[in-house]
Amino acid sequence: MDANQARMARAALKLSVREVGDLAKVSPNTVTRLEAGLPVNNSTSAAIRIAFESAGVEFIEENGGGPGVRLKKRDA
Repeated sequence: MDANQARMARAALKLSVREVGDLAKVSPNTVTRLEAGLPVNNSTSAAIRIAFESAGVEFIEENGGGPGVRLKKRDA
């Protein structure tokens, strides 16, 4: 997950920096650092990614069109 994907994921879920921090059990400042492309620990980045995935985001890797995110399909 890169900084752009983190910002896109948060926007797709309509979450604040504080809400993401609460879900990932990290400080809101850490979320802001990640979204700004500043260094964060790998374990911290992983915790934020897991929080996004648990909330319904799928991360799309580079496939010629650039990395991105999408919301998971909900079961009917």
